[in-house]
Amino acid sequence: MGSSVNYDVENGETDKPMLGTTSSESDVLSCVRFRMIRDFVANVRKVIFGTKLLVLFPAIPMAFVAHYYSLDRPWIFGLSLLGLTPLAERLSFLTEQIAHFTGPTVGGLVNATCGNATELIIAMFALHKRKIHVLKYSLLGSIISNLLLVLGSSLLCGGIANLNKQQKFDHADANTFLLLLGLLCQIAPLLFNLNTMEYSPKSDGTSILHLSRASSILMLFAYVAYLFFQLKTHTQLFESQEDHEVDDNDIKETASIGSWSAFIWLCLMTLIIAVLSEYVVGTIEDASESWGISVSFISIILLPIVGNAAEHAGSVIFAFKNKLDISLGVALGSASQILMFVVPLCVIVAWIMGINMSLDFGILETGCLAFSIFLTAFTLQDGSSHYLKGVILTLAYVVIGACFFVQHVPFDESNNNNLERVSNAVA
Repeated sequence: MGSSVNYDVENGETDKPMLGTTSSESDVLSCVRFRMIRDFVANVRKVIFGTKLLVLFPAIPMAFVAHYYSLDRPWIFGLSLLGLTPLAERLSFLTEQIAHFTGPTVGGLVNATCGNATELIIAMFALHKRKIHVLKYSLLGSIISNLLLVLGSSLLCGGIANLNKQQKFDHADANTFLLLLGLLCQIAPLLFNLNTMEYSPKSDGTSILHLSRASSILMLFAYVAYLFFQLKTHTQLFESQEDHEVDDNDIKETASIGSWSAFIWLCLMTLIIAVLSEYVVGTIEDASESWGISVSFISIILLPIVGNAAEHAGSVIFAFKNKLDISLGVALGSASQILMFVVPLCVIVAWIMGINMSLDFGILETGCLAFSIFLTAFTLQDGSSHYLKGVILTLAYVVIGACFFVQHVPFDESNNNNLERVSNAVA
């Protein structure tokens, strides 16, 4: 009976009578079963039916059926891509519920990590299948999408919704500096590769590989230092002005489901995301050939839009409420984590697995990344915002998308092929 009481407390049901007041043990057991079923149905209603993306959930079992019966691979890819969209959004909802119980520090880390779980899982499956080009494209697209599409649409919607208010924000500098450092680590192997190809055309690429791995270690160290700076020593710099304004609605805000329920749902959805991600990675080339769209466009544009669904929705909602500090924290924080944590982590994991992966993403890809970071930095430098800045960032994303849409040149694997020949020597 004690466990049932704890279960009720966990799900916020402390106003119900104690089970010990029932007259018979059979009544107690039936009451416990009824409450467990009722709580399960309530959780299903909040987790599954509590999103406007509910209409996309049928794509998940349809993707499983399509894969089981070995239907056309482009169909498997399309259904898996649709199924990942509501799962990514619900993953963000569940991490917010867990944050109610873990506190702001741990909750912030959980939100940041699980917010990029879709991209990380897709990257790991691409790495396992040795599709380095898909991995690089998807991570690059996630960074650009957060900087231009998510942030741009947030500034646009927030500016239109708050035409008569002055929109201000405080803490964009730390993320901007981190992004610029990551850009330097990305550009260095590219420039080194171009210089090597000009003066030493017969080079096997080992120097680029060593430089990439050393840079990845430095990037991970810089990201850990950033987390310590943000969560420990200078937390006041990352507190928005709205955090200091006491609001009755904020005081009454509690978790919708219990901590253990949220954790179980989180594990279940992560498992489903892993399965669908494997389908996506395994069928992306077939979808590209069947649809007549380049792999680069699918990986850089389509996949990040699906993976960033949660960040996109949350950032726009906060911008509507004139809470730009939170919107910037979502968009820039996610982009920083992908660039400074996920990308170097993939390089290190590939090193451990004996797979040669460098930080050389190509001239066009790195150029688009540099343009996105510089444009975002100039847009946010004055600490204020209006809808015109959102229009510029969003249109810049459209231009980059058009570049990769018309690019039908296959990914250049020559550098990776050269690195394969020396894998035994440097692994």
